[in-house]
Amino acid sequence: MAGPRVVIIGAGVVGAALADEISARGWTEVTVVDQGPLPATGGSSSHAPGLVFQANPSKTMTELARYTVEKFCSLDVDGQPCFLQVGGLEVATTPERVTELHRRHGWLTAWGVDSRILTADECVEKHPLVNRERVLAGLHIPTDGLAKAVLAVEAQIRRATGRGVTFLARHEVLDVLRADGEVTGVRTDQGDLAADIVVCCAGIWGPKIARMVGMNLPLTPLGHQLAWTGPVPALAGQTEEAVRPILRHQDADLYYRDRHDTLGIGYYGHRPMPITADEILSVDEADAMPSVLKFTEDDFADAWTETQSLLPATKDAKVEEGINGLFSFTTDGLPLLGESPDVKGFWVAEAVWVTHSAGVGRAVAEWLVDGHCSSFDLHECDVNRFEPHQLSPEYVLARDCQNFVEVYDILHPLQPSGDPRPIRTTPFHARQQELGAFFLEANGWERPQWYEANAPLVEGRSIVTPNDWAARYWSPIVAAEAQTTRETVAMYDMTALKRLEVSGRGAADLLERLCTGKVAKSVGSVTYTLLLDHDGGIRSDITVARLAPDVFQVGANGNLDLDWFTRHLPADGTVQVRDITPGTCCIGLWGPLARDVLQPLTDEDFSATGLKYFRAKRAHIGSVPVTAMRLSYVGELGWELYTTADLGQKLWDTLWRAAKPLGGIAAGRGAFNSLRLEKGYRSFGTDMTYEHDPYEAGVGFAVKADKEDFVGKAALERRRADVRRKLTCLTIEDPRAVVMGKEPVYDGQRAVGYVTSAAFGHTIGKGIAYAWLPAELAVPGTTVHIGYFDQRVEAAVAEEPLFDPAMSRLRG
Repeated sequence: MAGPRVVIIGAGVVGAALADEISARGWTEVTVVDQGPLPATGGSSSHAPGLVFQANPSKTMTELARYTVEKFCSLDVDGQPCFLQVGGLEVATTPERVTELHRRHGWLTAWGVDSRILTADECVEKHPLVNRERVLAGLHIPTDGLAKAVLAVEAQIRRATGRGVTFLARHEVLDVLRADGEVTGVRTDQGDLAADIVVCCAGIWGPKIARMVGMNLPLTPLGHQLAWTGPVPALAGQTEEAVRPILRHQDADLYYRDRHDTLGIGYYGHRPMPITADEILSVDEADAMPSVLKFTEDDFADAWTETQSLLPATKDAKVEEGINGLFSFTTDGLPLLGESPDVKGFWVAEAVWVTHSAGVGRAVAEWLVDGHCSSFDLHECDVNRFEPHQLSPEYVLARDCQNFVEVYDILHPLQPSGDPRPIRTTPFHARQQELGAFFLEANGWERPQWYEANAPLVEGRSIVTPNDWAARYWSPIVAAEAQTTRETVAMYDMTALKRLEVSGRGAADLLERLCTGKVAKSVGSVTYTLLLDHDGGIRSDITVARLAPDVFQVGANGNLDLDWFTRHLPADGTVQVRDITPGTCCIGLWGPLARDVLQPLTDEDFSATGLKYFRAKRAHIGSVPVTAMRLSYVGELGWELYTTADLGQKLWDTLWRAAKPLGGIAAGRGAFNSLRLEKGYRSFGTDMTYEHDPYEAGVGFAVKADKEDFVGKAALERRRADVRRKLTCLTIEDPRAVVMGKEPVYDGQRAVGYVTSAAFGHTIGKGIAYAWLPAELAVPGTTVHIGYFDQRVEAAVAEEPLFDPAMSRLRG
C-alpha cells in the first residue's frame, strides 16, 4: 500500500530515520523537505560530534538509543560505516562520582545493556591518554560509540528513496496548510505540497514550524561548545578515525572523542546560551551552517585547563577550532513526540539527538502506521504530557536552561526542581507552611513531603535511618506520620492529582467504550478501571465516579488522560470533557478515627452502611459543600473530600479543628508512598506503563471481560494467555537497605528484572520494593537480590497486600 500522503519537514537524522522506517512499513507516498542541502542540511545533525552513550535513567531513552546503535551498525555508505563501535568510558574523579557510576551501571543492567565498572588501571588500559592520578574508577559500555550522523542521514535517504520516498532539498517551509482543523499540505518557497499528515522533524527550528499551526512547542535551542585540538603528538600516526572509547568526564561537564591524531572536546560547563528559533540564520545567511554559532573562547578556558589535567598529552597541543553548536533542550530533558491536540494530522518528532534518532524514527513510524507504538513505551515522550503552565515562555526558558546546566549532574530522584517556584499552590498552602511543610513539586503543585510540626511524634518510636542516598529528602518524621495514620487519623493534600469532568448525554457511552470496567452504574458509584491502548497496553488507571446521570468525575494521572478522552469525543457534541483540577481541591482524610472526625461535622450518614466502600455522595462538612468518595490509597478507613478552591482553606480548618483533639495530624507524600506500597497499590508511570498489560501488572481485576467491547479488548484477550512477566512484591529484611527504584534484580548472577517503586514499610517493619520479574520467579518465598550501587541486597518475593489483606480496615 502507498498509504496516506505524508510530508516530513526536516531531512536531518530524525527526518531521514522516519522516512526510512515509515517506507519500510509500506507508506511510500512520502515527501521530505528541507531548507538546506542534502545530506548535510545545516541543522544539529550536520555538526553533531556523534557520541552515543546509552546510559540513561529512562528505560525508554535507553531502548531508543540501543535501537539506534543496532541500526547504525548495519548501515554504510559505499563501504563507509555509519557507526564506529569503539565503546564508551565514563570516568570518576571524585568518590561521589564513583558511587554514581555504580548507579548508572545499575540502570544499564536493568535495561539490558552490557556494561562493567572498571578500576583506575583498567580505565587507563582502555584510554591510555587518561591521567592515572586523576581517575578513581570508570564505567565501560562496549556497545557505545560514534555515530557518523551525516553518513547515517545519507544511508537512510538512499534506503527510503529506493522505496519511492521523495526528498526535496532547498525547500523552505513557509506555512502548514489546513482546513476544518486538519492539515491539507505544506507551503514552500517552491510551491505547495498536498498532505494528509505532516510531521515536523525540524529540530532547532521546531518551535517556528509548530507555531504555524498554533502549537506551542516547549523547546529551546542552546549553544553547546565543541572544540578540536590540532595534532596531539601522542596520537601521531593514528590512521583510523577512532580507536579509543568515547570518553565522558562528567565531574567537569566534559566529553572527548578521537579524530585521527586530534581530539574533539565537548563542554557543558559554560553559561547557558539560549537562542530562539526565529533568531537562527537561514542556510544562505550563515557563514558555515545555521546551527553553528561563533566559538566563545572565554567560556572554554576552564574546559581546556581541566582537559590538560585529565589528558596530559594535550599539553603538547592547542585548540585550533571550535563552535558553539545549537542543540534542542526541553523542560524535562525528554523528546517531544506525537500529534497536535488541536490540528489533526500535524505531528512532531522534536528534541531528539543523534543518540536516539533511529529509535524515534521507528517509534513514530509504528505510531503513525499502526495507531500505537509497539516497540517502545512513549508516555514520557508524548508532546501532550505538559500542563498549561509548563508551556509558558518563562517556564520553558528557565527549565530548558536548567537542564543544560544539570545535564551531567548527579541528580537524586526526589531532587526538587529549580525556578520558577512556586507555581501552583493549593488552598491549604498557608496552613501547610504554618506546620513547617517540606515541599517537593508535583505537576507544578507545591506538595508537602512531611511536616516539621510532627517532629515530636518521632520521640519514643523505633525509626531506622536509611542509607545515605535514601536518606536524602527524607526525615524520620515520614515514619512517624505513616505510623500515626495507622493509629489515629491524618489529612493528606491530594490536590495535585488530575481531576476531569466528563459530562453530557453521551458521557456514559464514551466511558464504557474507553474503560475496562463497567462505569455506567448507579449514581454514587465509584469504579477503579483502566484505559487501554489498542494493543492492550495500559494507558492509565483511573477512578470514575458517577455524580449524576450525565456527569462523571474522573481521577486521572495527568494531561495525557485528558488528551486521550478529548481525542475520542464523539463528533456530535454529546460529550464534554474538562479539567477541573485548578478550580477544585482534595483532602484525603484517612485512619481508624476518620469517622470520629467527620461524622460530627455533617448531617449526612457516613457510617459503613451510609456510605459504602467505593461509593460517593455530596454533603456539607460544616459549612463547606463537598463531594465525598469512600476511597483510600493508604489502606485505611476514610474519604477523599473534594470542594471548590475558594472553600479549600475552610475545609482544611474545619477538619483540622475536629481531628486535632483526637491526635490527628497533617501528613505528607513520604508517608503516603510507604502506606500505599504496604497496601500494594500501583502507580501508573512508575509501576506500570504502556508496555504492560493488566494481567502482568496485577490489575486484571479491573477488567470486566464480559463487557461487550472496549478499546484494547481484542488485543488483551490475546495477551492474557501469554503472561511471561509479573509486577512482583519484594520485601527486604535489612532496615537500612532501602532502595529507590530502577535498580536491577538478579537471580543468582543473572539480571532478570528491575525495581519500580520502593519505600520502607513503617507498619510492617520491612523494606518494600515492587519489581518486574519473569513469571516463574514471581512465586512467594523466592529469594532474589537487588543491585543497589555496588551492593547486592537480598529480597524475598511476598504475597500481597502486605497489610490488611482482608480489607477489614478499609471497609469498616
